[in-house]
Formats: sequence, structure tokens, C-alpha cells
Amino acid sequence: MSVSGNNKKLVDWQRIDTVLLDMDGTLLDRHFDDYFWLRYVPENYALLHDMEIEEARRLVLAKFDRMEGTLAWCNLDYWSEVLDLDIPALKRKVDSLVAVHPHVVEFMEFCREIGKEVCLVTNAHRKTLEIKMARASLLPYCHQVVCAEEIGLAKEEAGFWPRLQERLAYAKQRTMLADDTERVLDAARAHGLGWLIHVARASSRAPVKPSPNYPSIQFFQELISKE
Repeated sequence: MSVSGNNKKLVDWQRIDTVLLDMDGTLLDRHFDDYFWLRYVPENYALLHDMEIEEARRLVLAKFDRMEGTLAWCNLDYWSEVLDLDIPALKRKVDSLVAVHPHVVEFMEFCREIGKEVCLVTNAHRKTLEIKMARASLLPYCHQVVCAEEIGLAKEEAGFWPRLQERLAYAKQRTMLADDTERVLDAARAHGLGWLIHVARASSRAPVKPSPNYPSIQFFQELISKE
């Protein structure tokens, strides 16, 4: 059942050829990212600069907020330079927190079984992808993987989607995107993607937040239907 509380079928698989899947918060539990960026990085920044953790958190989060929705926001090399911290090394220290959401593997296997092209499309930096996939092992289920840095724009930006279509050669009306970020879904809708799914349970440690604008799911099991 979808989080909207009804049994209405959210997708018609006969009308979909390509499945685009976000990574963080969609396939993977966003708890790792929330913990890393909101707690672990500020703690290490405080140690580096000999300051109180709350002061460090305020300074670091202000820097994050200024870059949200841009490629720099996800660029580990950028943040390593700005914060004077080895961000990839810090990520590896806590990568045991990387976790795949329930029913994700089942869903990806289902998509491949029914002949759909499965593509991972993420804003995440390549180094982040490597760190997380070393733990999550989802790449064997993907036909293609695209990081936004390869496109040159973040997924929230309108120009991202025509470039992605040129690269993946999908038919817009026969393509589904699942993402936990409404700004990304907005940009994809403006581009003309036919099927848009919002993931309302981005983090296992945060409240479920259904979208008022898009069909929302908690788990990918809700999209598995062989009818």
C-alpha cells in the first residue's frame, strides 16, 4: 500500500521502458548522510579548530546551505578543501552506517526480470559512489550509472535532464524516476518524464514525509506488480 493510504496502482509497467533511480535517500538510507554531514563532520571540524561543537555545527551547516542544490554540494574534493578535512577518509571511517533500504534489491531484480533498463542517476560525487557501493553492492543491478558531475549540472537544474536524455537515449513518456527530493522531481516533470515517484521514507530515523505533489511510497515493494 502506498503512503497515500490507497491501493491504486502507482505505475503501469506496460508503459515504462526505463527506470531512473536516485541513490541517497531513495535506494540507500539517508541516515548515513544525515549523521555524517550534520554530526560527524562538525565534530571533526570542531576538533581541528579547537572550538565548541555547536559553534562548529553552525559554521559548517551555513556553508552547506549556501551550496545546496549545486554540484559543489555533493563534491567531496570541494568540501575537503573548504573545511580542511579529508572528507573521503572520514566517510570511510563510518561507512558501516551505509545501508540499503528494505525491498530495494527485490525491486531492482523485478525491474530487470520484466525487461526494464535500470539506471542509477545521482548527484553524489564519484568518490561517494565508490565508498557506498563498496558496502551496498547495488551496481550489478544497474545497466548504467550516471553521476551529475559527468553531466555538469545537478539534478535540480533544468538543463540536467536534456543532457541526461541525450546520454541515455530514453523515451521521456516511457521513463520512470524515483527520488526523495521534490526539487529533482519538479525538474524531471518540467522535462516531461512520464512517471514520477516520491520516496517518502528517505531515512529510517526520520518521520515519513509524503509529497503533496507526487505519488509517494515508503518501500519499493509498493511498485512491484506483475499485472
